[in-house]
This record gives sequence, structure tokens and C-alpha cells, in this order.
Amino acid sequence: MGSEQAGPAHPGEPRLPAAVGVLVAIVLYAVLPSTLQIGPRFVVPGLELLLFIPLVLANPRRMSRENRLLRQLSIALLLLIALSNTAALVLLIRSLVNGEATAGGQLLAAAGQVWLTNVLVFALAYWELDRGGPVTRFRVARPGLPDADFRFPQDEDHDTISEVARRSSAKSGWVPGFIDYLYVSVTNSSAFSPTDTMPLTARAKMLMAVESVSALMLSILVVSFAIGLLGP
Repeated sequence: MGSEQAGPAHPGEPRLPAAVGVLVAIVLYAVLPSTLQIGPRFVVPGLELLLFIPLVLANPRRMSRENRLLRQLSIALLLLIALSNTAALVLLIRSLVNGEATAGGQLLAAAGQVWLTNVLVFALAYWELDRGGPVTRFRVARPGLPDADFRFPQDEDHDTISEVARRSSAKSGWVPGFIDYLYVSVTNSSAFSPTDTMPLTARAKMLMAVESVSALMLSILVVSFAIGLLGP
């Protein structure tokens, strides 16, 4: 999950993992039941694709180019995915509270879609924010990187046994990529708390707290209700 030495000569983080994450999030929303969507089915996914296409065209293979417009487009895309999924979560809970939910299997599937999209949203948020974002992390040499939002195990493994220390940030130049932030998001949504990666800044702590609470709400209020509907 690591990378080579970060610095000006590095070609940049591969675009594919984050691009796949974005596309999966868009598809998951597009196939949600219409009662959990805002407006016509393909309006929000269409807007997300319109924001996503120029980002891919600017960095089709590697995250090597960045300017203010690209940064704003990237944040706008993230916010749109996050807001649409939050609305789906609210509508899902409202259907339970109002007694509108009758198809347990469909509800359980929708809850899984919302949970997985939530994982992807926060993975993308961590990826966009930590240490200046994906372009800065790989293209700027230490110690010029902005302050870290997260402390990974590799950031403190330099004084362990040699085969572990070789992969540390200090000795190999390792910096986190999208898969690393996806793992952080999955574990935070599953354990409802940080595991091996610790938040360092207020914004990182708030993001992880919101993710944990939303995952807990899905687990308790949605999944348990859906299983009850599936029972005899």
C-alpha cells in the first residue's frame, strides 16, 4: 500500500484506485430505490459525472497536475457525493420511523449501498485533505509537505526491526495513497473508532466522528430493522 520516495521527480499517485472509488459511489447511488433519491434517478449521478470527467482528463493516469480549478472541482464532486448519500441515509431512516418500509430484503440492500458509499465518501475526503492532497503528497519532497491530518503506522516504524523499518516513511519515503485511506475508512466504519491510524487534526477527528456515528446509525437503526422484517 506504500509508494516510492516522494519528491519532485515522482510521477504521481496512480489515478485508477480513486477513480474506481468515485465510479462505484456514483453507481451505488444511481441504483438506489427511487424513494431514497433526490429528484429524477439520473440527475445527481449525471452531475457527478460532469464534475468527474474533467478531473480524469486532467490526470488520466497519474495524479501529477493540480491548480485551483481542479481542486475546486474535486472538492465539489466530493461534497455532491457526500450530500446525496446523506440525503439517502435520512430518507432511509425516515421510511423506518414512518413505518413506510415493508420490503425487508430491499431495505437491507439499500442500507448496504448507503454504508458502502459512506465508506467511499470518507476515504475520498481523507485522501483529498491529508498532507495537502494526492498531488502534493507525492510531488512535494519532505520537509515541504503540509502538516499531516493522520498518523499511519509507517510514520513511526523507522526504529523497529530492519524488515519493517525499511518500509517506514523516514527510510523509504512512503506516503499514503487512496488504498490506505480506504482501509482507514473501512476500519473506522466497522469498529466505530480509529484502529491503527490516528487522527491528528480537529478536522480529521470530526470527519472520523461523523463517519463512526453514521455507520452506527445504519447498523442499529436500519440493518436490525430490516432483519426483523425478514423474520417470520
